[in-house]
Amino acid sequence: MGNGTAVGAAQAGSTEGGYVITMGDQPTLSGRRVFIVEDETLVAMMIEGMLEELGATVVGNESRSDDALNFVASRHGEIDVAMLDLNLGTGHSYAIAEAIAGHGIPIVFSTGYTDGAIDAAWRSWPVLNKPFQLADLHGALARALDARAA
Repeated sequence: MGNGTAVGAAQAGSTEGGYVITMGDQPTLSGRRVFIVEDETLVAMMIEGMLEELGATVVGNESRSDDALNFVASRHGEIDVAMLDLNLGTGHSYAIAEAIAGHGIPIVFSTGYTDGAIDAAWRSWPVLNKPFQLADLHGALARALDARAA
């Protein structure tokens, strides 16, 4: 762990089978498996680093719709939560979201556009507006996981 990282006692978490470890005042997503779909390489790398800092494991990172759909079809059992860029350059990520939701996997959308840019059918899932901070990412993922557990 990095300098200044304080680890608190494990306690019951609000997510299914999870627990919370604190890093200062920032809880982690220890053990959670995240699938990323992001077409901007630098943004994807930033998100991966943030997820690792939160204790999550990135199980896949795809930048193209067809690759993401293939990943979901073959490895959906490895995904606890998915983080999807709303706009992949060639279109929206709604087909990927449908495939993921079909397996009962919670979703967090990220976008450089306003919240109103997302189709009404998907607004129940958390939306992160880029750029976002570590606490924003953690909160959105925790809300998505809590929604699935409810």
